[in-house]
Amino acid sequence: MAETAGAEVGFFRRALGTFRYSRRALSLVWTTSRPLTITLAILTVLAGVLPAAIAYIGQLIVDAVVAAIDADEPDLRGVIELVVLEAIVVIAVAACQRGISASQSLLRALLGQRVNVMILEKALTLQLTHFEDSEFYDKLTQARREASSRPLSLVNRTFGLAQNTLSLISYAALLVAFSPLAVLILVLAGLPSFFAEAKFSGDRFRLFRWRSPDTRMQMYLETVIAREDGVKEVKLFQLGPRLLERYRQIFRKLFTEDRALTLKRDGWGFVLGLISTAAFYGAYVWIVMATVAREITLGAMTMYLMLFRQGQSAVAAILTSISGMYEDNLYVSNLYEYLEQPVLSRSGEKTAGPEPDRGLELEHVSFTYPGSDAKALDDISLGIRPGESLAIVGENGSGKTTLIKLLTRLYEPTEGRILLDGLDLADWDIEALRQRVGVIFQDFGRYQFSVGENIGAGDVRHIDDPLRWAAAAETGMAAPFIEDLPKGYETQLGRWFKDGRELSGGQWQKIALSRAFMRTDADILVLDEPTAAMDAASEASVFEHFRKMSDNKMTILISHRFSTVRAADQIIVIHGGRITERGNHDSLMSENGQYAQLFRLQAKGYQ
Repeated sequence: MAETAGAEVGFFRRALGTFRYSRRALSLVWTTSRPLTITLAILTVLAGVLPAAIAYIGQLIVDAVVAAIDADEPDLRGVIELVVLEAIVVIAVAACQRGISASQSLLRALLGQRVNVMILEKALTLQLTHFEDSEFYDKLTQARREASSRPLSLVNRTFGLAQNTLSLISYAALLVAFSPLAVLILVLAGLPSFFAEAKFSGDRFRLFRWRSPDTRMQMYLETVIAREDGVKEVKLFQLGPRLLERYRQIFRKLFTEDRALTLKRDGWGFVLGLISTAAFYGAYVWIVMATVAREITLGAMTMYLMLFRQGQSAVAAILTSISGMYEDNLYVSNLYEYLEQPVLSRSGEKTAGPEPDRGLELEHVSFTYPGSDAKALDDISLGIRPGESLAIVGENGSGKTTLIKLLTRLYEPTEGRILLDGLDLADWDIEALRQRVGVIFQDFGRYQFSVGENIGAGDVRHIDDPLRWAAAAETGMAAPFIEDLPKGYETQLGRWFKDGRELSGGQWQKIALSRAFMRTDADILVLDEPTAAMDAASEASVFEHFRKMSDNKMTILISHRFSTVRAADQIIVIHGGRITERGNHDSLMSENGQYAQLFRLQAKGYQ
């Protein structure tokens, strides 16, 4: 018993702590639209007070009618005036409810947009490692699924709580004339079902958080089955039925959990709701007996019964609002947990280094992915000066792309440091640093935008400049096929939108290469497998052109094709996150190490 009591006390302590998000949600709604929030508050107060006025006017009407029946010369004018007055108040209540509904609808749209923008703004401040963390993705999924609706729901419930509290106070002020005990019964009768409702709200929230990975898997399966980048293999390999069955299995699992919780919640709600029903009919008998005993008038009986019925509804609504606010607070906590995700990125203010001739240097750099014990990169030291080219060779998973992400500050080294122009990357202004870099990753973006926007994305400062699009496309060798497209640089790419055109893999890579050349002031060019989808002739042409366009720049190339690597001034071989060989093509061939073996193996394939 003591353990159970302690658990219940702990539950309610956590519940009270959870309500701290109510103030933040109210502040969020207030700053989203003050006029709508004020309008909603005023209408809520009126909607809370006017029902009691209707009940009181109803008593006056009944008593006036009874008096008119007993009178020799009935005065119907007074009765009609009361009826008209009640009609006016009823119309006012209806107008308030319509106004509340309209205000909530407008606030819902504004707040949904505001919260989604807040989520996306936070995403822009996070490091790449956050997005590669499954637990963080769960937080993001939870925030995006409920955050746009829950703050407004919390505010609506808060205003609803205020409205029903005002109604209850006004009902109680009239009902206390009959008996203070009736007011006490009215309040206490609703508490058992409230406690059950609050308990099950917490259970439902914990279930929601626990199954986020399953929810994300469902979303992923929807993407694979229904998007063009996955549907080819789904059809070709006949994966559709298997993936759909997995989707169904996840739903069945989630539905089983939902069903159990729903039946338990509604079952207890019904049983405990019987207490409220018994209380109402007990009060009903009490009021009827008082009327028969002539302790109250017939009009007073009508009013008290209405007050008790509506008061009971107000108590139920108040307790439901509190329970719902508790549940909303739990979901809003997801939003603020995500928004308060710490960002550990060090950002300096320098926009230039003291020694530009030193170029790019890595000093004993190591990197370990969060949650991993193995180093992805281990004690990497190298340097590349302006006008020099560096090629990085190694098997898949050796750490080549990780190294590039460190150079562009998408990751932060866990050991060692990286310098540009003699200045630690941590001391550079992040935007100034990235303006120095033109990069194309092997998994480059294929944006469902126009051709011009796809290229212009390489330099957001000039994303809408057609002259720069054309110059970058010429440098990236995309201009010839762009000119053949129906609308040239205005052609919509991808199949998601009307009149979209799909490109071949090689054409997409030329678009991405052109994107890298949009940054005309970039003096570090990074190409991570930039020609994997091109044929040998196109690749040779691209790299010959690339060499001519990269004078006085630092160029870093990752490629599995040694015909492109051999021309680099410096070649490093990475294995298991460490540099195992370094030199130029001739020196590495003379060493007869891994590079030489891979080169001969590849060359043999062309014989």
